[in-house]
Amino acid sequence: MIVPKYWSESKITKNANGKQVTIKRFGWSDISEAEAKKHADQRVKDAETLLDTKGDVRRIDHKVSYNGAEGLPIREEVISTHGDSVITRNSYGSLCINTPNVFFSDIDIDNRPTFLFNFISTVILLTLTILIGIISSSWLSFGIILFISIFLFSALAKFLWKIKSSITGSPKTQSLEKIKAVSRKYPELHLRVYKTPVGFRVLIMNKTFNPREESTLKLFNELNTDKRYILMCKNQNCFRARISPKPWRIGIDRLRPTPGVWPVKKQHMENRMKWVKEYEKKAKQYASCHFLMQLGSNTVDPIAEAVRAIHDKHSKTNLNNLCLA
Repeated sequence: MIVPKYWSESKITKNANGKQVTIKRFGWSDISEAEAKKHADQRVKDAETLLDTKGDVRRIDHKVSYNGAEGLPIREEVISTHGDSVITRNSYGSLCINTPNVFFSDIDIDNRPTFLFNFISTVILLTLTILIGIISSSWLSFGIILFISIFLFSALAKFLWKIKSSITGSPKTQSLEKIKAVSRKYPELHLRVYKTPVGFRVLIMNKTFNPREESTLKLFNELNTDKRYILMCKNQNCFRARISPKPWRIGIDRLRPTPGVWPVKKQHMENRMKWVKEYEKKAKQYASCHFLMQLGSNTVDPIAEAVRAIHDKHSKTNLNNLCLA
């Protein structure tokens, strides 16, 4: 996991294979912007060498805050550091804790009707429409019923989905049962389960983990962790959890100026700080997640405990009177 404090950019333009080519590379450092510039210059030279030897090279580094697909570090404003863990402000303004070895799992629940129930709803309404058209022998009746069916489609799908959920359990219930099943399968794990606005978050307390190990990826999948979250953890070689509300959930826009990829230009800093001030004022009234339950063992790793304390404090996990955002 790398979360640099300083960033810079270098570029060269040269002729290659009869064409003019511009290569841009970012550099980063925890020491100074000058060191970041040196790193950027070196990365440009390395890219130039690759172009000369292989005849082709990726032209630019894309300015993204949290991706890692191109091997770039997390590009976000560093708010504070706590040992190996770093709190950053992401591209839309929320605070996130990034940790190289303390396991977080982000589990989102989609409570919308699946494709199957949308398909069943379509078949039912289309069949009824055709039958009514045949019985009435009227194209007008067929057209009217078809028009009405278009508006009933979503309601019927949701009704069928609700019936199914009452029989087999809601997606939320099923998701929580999967977490409990993992605890039963691995009783040595100490799981802390939190409720989030759209699902659950799991923090493992009894040991540290490597985000890229097969055992970690297996555990992610057994918990039904969000697929994009798994990919980002693997790319960035770290675990991550949002510890302050999403702006649009508390009635304000995303971080300004947009995009909020760090660092921003000096002329935009005043507007950014105004946004942060308004955001932090409103964020005090909300929690990012609520502590729900502990599962498994009582074993606590000191590194995990340090991260838990920071996470719970910023997320306001025990203030159940606060709305989730």
